[in-house]
Amino acid sequence: MTLVSTVTVGSGGATNIEFTGIAGTGKDLMLLVSGRNTSSNFMRVRPNNDTTAANYARRRLYGDGSSVGSDSWAFGDVGYFGDLRLGSSSSTANTFGNALIYITNYAASAAKSLMADTLNENNATAADQQIDAGIWNSTAAITSLVLIGNFAQHSTASLYIIS
Repeated sequence: MTLVSTVTVGSGGATNIEFTGIAGTGKDLMLLVSGRNTSSNFMRVRPNNDTTAANYARRRLYGDGSSVGSDSWAFGDVGYFGDLRLGSSSSTANTFGNALIYITNYAASAAKSLMADTLNENNATAADQQIDAGIWNSTAAITSLVLIGNFAQHSTASLYIIS
């Protein structure tokens, strides 16, 4: 496991967190995020800044302490992998959510599988948790990742290459 980079959001926040120039020297990618969103409680992941909706699909299981559910996005619905839970403006003040995102065979010339385990902590009422399984249906090697989410100051994201 090799750390590629850690990004910490500075004063004023950031709309996106970006990792560029990802070397194709490993097998898988692992992304760890501790974050808070200044608007909604969702974060999205976009490999190679690909906005082609037909390249994404996912299945999600989620719960909030009082209810559970599941849904899926078929190809053609959206141009990103998400909506992944993080802390938000409606969460307990100064409380951050976390996410683990794992991408298999990121340098291969085949579709890439993605999984995510995310949590939006909220000490006042409910905490949202979800797990996602998805696919990025592109044969391009992943050389960059964009995290979209209106990140608050002190949010951090660390990208690792797994050999």
